[in-house]
Amino acid sequence: MQTGEPTSDNEIDRRSGDDQKINTAIVLEAVLKDAPLSRAQISERTGLNKATVSSLVQQLIDRHLVIEIGHGESSGGRKPVMLLFNAQAGHAVGIDLGVNYIRGVLTDLDGAVLHERVSSLKRRDPDHVLPELASCIEYLIARAPDSPYGIVGIGIGVPGIVDDRGTVLLAPNLEWRNVPLREWAEERFALPVAIDNEANAGALGEQKYGAGRNVAHQIYVSVGIGIGTGIILNKELYKGASGFSGELGHLSIELDGKPCRCGSRGCWELYASEMALLERAAPLGYEDLDALLNAAEQDGRVQQLFRETGTFLGAGIASIANVFNPDLVIIGNRMSKAQRWIEEAMREEAAKRALPYHRERMRIQFAELEDRSAVRGAANDAISRFFAKVKSGRYDDSANL
Repeated sequence: MQTGEPTSDNEIDRRSGDDQKINTAIVLEAVLKDAPLSRAQISERTGLNKATVSSLVQQLIDRHLVIEIGHGESSGGRKPVMLLFNAQAGHAVGIDLGVNYIRGVLTDLDGAVLHERVSSLKRRDPDHVLPELASCIEYLIARAPDSPYGIVGIGIGVPGIVDDRGTVLLAPNLEWRNVPLREWAEERFALPVAIDNEANAGALGEQKYGAGRNVAHQIYVSVGIGIGTGIILNKELYKGASGFSGELGHLSIELDGKPCRCGSRGCWELYASEMALLERAAPLGYEDLDALLNAAEQDGRVQQLFRETGTFLGAGIASIANVFNPDLVIIGNRMSKAQRWIEEAMREEAAKRALPYHRERMRIQFAELEDRSAVRGAANDAISRFFAKVKSGRYDDSANL
């Protein structure tokens, strides 16, 4: 089109619609990030004029996403009406699918947990696990209060490698290969489903709600039956070229070490995980982590087993420090319960092995969410995808209410 040529009415309408979606997204983001805010404050923060803000806010109120909560302090004129995001506009389900457990939560759109369910898994094959998973999800959905948007999505964290179609390509400790988990869940529940590696979900959970808030470079180490890591660099989850990063539990730390279910040998998780701890504890008659935690109060042999686990963890953390130079390493999942017994040995070994310049600023913390980092992160993944649809205009249709 030459300069000065009239613009078609259709093109103008299309541009206007795109601009409105962008501005709506800007206003909603301001409310999500900084509420309570007045309309005037939103205008100041976004640079949008007051009339535009007022119109967009009213649309968000009509769509049940923003609510008025009363008057704020006056700065000289009338008291402004304050606005808040309506966290009860919908709900999400988050699932942490472990090797020997399923943990699920129902949250509001702020991620606050309304209901939780934990069950143990006696078998690992999909024919057994999927019905148990369906039962957990159904239990949580049934307890969701009525809301304009209902259940906005389901997020599931899995201890394995997941592709962009939500297929579990390999979960060594579950002994799963090529399980189309998202396809199964979306067919079963007719809801949007997000599938990701459990450690990635844990990293996002701690970044959003826990120890990783406002930290640019952090590595979440999920220590359960296996070990996985979620890598956040420059405040963004790093997934690598194919989306499969974070499998640091399968770094070989012993050249000709024990064989691993992944097909390699000497993997870090064979020495520093809950599974490794339980193998060393078997001759003492202890069969689960909770029993070991109780016994550690009185049994010096159990305390020594925990110290050994802490030492192996520290060695791996030193490698993480030397490779990634993070601000923070977060220890999460079930082994975070053993902080009292593993922390000293873990810190000593990490300090001994990490390069001095790398360990100088690095902090090591245990997960604030303890063993709930992944399930909270999985729910937040579903919520974030819902917000992305809202901001793109895909929830403009009243049929979605």
